[in-house]
Amino acid sequence: MNLENVAHSEDRSIFSHDIFKATIAFTFILVVAYYASSFIIPNDGGHLLITAAAIGAYMALNIGANDVANNVGPAVGSKAVSLFGAILIAAVFEAGGAIIAGGDVVGTIKKGIINPSLISDTSTFIWLMMAALLAAAIWLNIATALNAPVSTTHSIVGGVLGAGIAAGGLGIANWMVFGKIAASWVISPVFGGVIAASFLYLIKRTITYQEDMVKSARKVVPILIALMCWAFSTYLLLKGVKKIWKIDFMTATSIGLAVAVAAYVVVTPLLKKTAFKLENSKESVNTLFSLPLICSAALLSFAHGANDVANAVGPLAAINDAVFSGGVATKAAIPLWIMLVGALGISIGLALYGPKLIRTVGSEITELDKMRAFCVAMAAAITVIIASQLGLPVSSTHTAVGAIFGVGFLREYLKHSNAKRIAKIREHHEHADPEKVEALLEEFETATIEEKAKMLKDLKAKTASTELTRKERKSLKKVYRQELVKRSHLYKIAAAWVITVPLSGLLAAFLYFTIRGYMLP
Repeated sequence: MNLENVAHSEDRSIFSHDIFKATIAFTFILVVAYYASSFIIPNDGGHLLITAAAIGAYMALNIGANDVANNVGPAVGSKAVSLFGAILIAAVFEAGGAIIAGGDVVGTIKKGIINPSLISDTSTFIWLMMAALLAAAIWLNIATALNAPVSTTHSIVGGVLGAGIAAGGLGIANWMVFGKIAASWVISPVFGGVIAASFLYLIKRTITYQEDMVKSARKVVPILIALMCWAFSTYLLLKGVKKIWKIDFMTATSIGLAVAVAAYVVVTPLLKKTAFKLENSKESVNTLFSLPLICSAALLSFAHGANDVANAVGPLAAINDAVFSGGVATKAAIPLWIMLVGALGISIGLALYGPKLIRTVGSEITELDKMRAFCVAMAAAITVIIASQLGLPVSSTHTAVGAIFGVGFLREYLKHSNAKRIAKIREHHEHADPEKVEALLEEFETATIEEKAKMLKDLKAKTASTELTRKERKSLKKVYRQELVKRSHLYKIAAAWVITVPLSGLLAAFLYFTIRGYMLP
């Protein structure tokens, strides 16, 4: 498949019209501001809260446009679900996660990146949070326009760090925490990529490289689905509902294991019955992963809504608390209206601007079928579980995108290795009957791994050296990598990740001084 030829049939929908999308987004922001001005009336600082509510709505729209694509993009790219279906699933489960499991309180200083005790007064704190929120929202807007999926957590952390330093100097920053966050730029994609590639290689060895793929799938796929149930059950218990039900790791994994066993018992007979109707082909086996992918998209969206909606409403809740209480607190209550701003804003932003990033994540980085998308979903859940227990900071965005690149690079490596083997066979039989050579190559392509190894061993015994030249190896490597992984996306996304925190920080510092200069008499 040529990665440049990505279907854009959805672009003809009403949501693709720029003026319409901008009108809906602007209307949402105005409605939120109007509600804050009409129904939320503090004794003092009402204009600040109205402005903050509008900025919070803008931030929520941008989170929906950018961050949510990572949860549903692989399912859409693999054609397990349509773009409209994915948007509907994500909108419902994102909102559900935010409202049901989003919690009653939120930390006012994200990740403890600055020391709030060094902030001089309430007004300074409010200006700081407004600047941080607006800077993060603007950067997310720019990243979405550039087709670059970035971490919303890192965006708001950068905003708080930059505005905090502008307000209180370098000493206000917690540089140890910042160091851990910076480490996640490498940890998250590497973990995600390695885990996703490992699952894909396992699937290839146990299913698609076997002579009878359907028979192998009947044995292996129920185990894979059970593993997914284990991983996602544990992930939801640890991350998705942690604000309404505190549970330790061992209890979560034990419950997850029970769910996995139950899933295996239920799925095995159903899958065997379905598999008997399938043809012995990779395309047929792929269909067995459709329902797990849809479920994974829904569960990832729920967990994202429960956790990351705080990126949109956390600073707004902090400003609301400061306006009403007149003080600076490390924890702030989240009123229902603020949670609804986050939930609705994310859903609207996803519907209006999400398709662009969904296509990028799902099909423009590398081609995803259902098996590969399944591996990406598994990596997203397992990486968060492992990293949280090791105390390592990870970004769900970096993990998911890293997993997609991991799948793509594994495919490149395997294609390249296979090309070298075929070149060796052709070279050894270059003077033989062309029809016999083609028949031998066809036999090699359809052989199992064990049979291929034996054929290559026999070939090696008959020839002294069949290594390709360095120039030939470089040529093959270049051809297959260009076909399977789009390098321009790799460089663009990596650059966006690296500059997210410093750029958000610089922008927030500028906005803080601007707001402060405007507000001071």
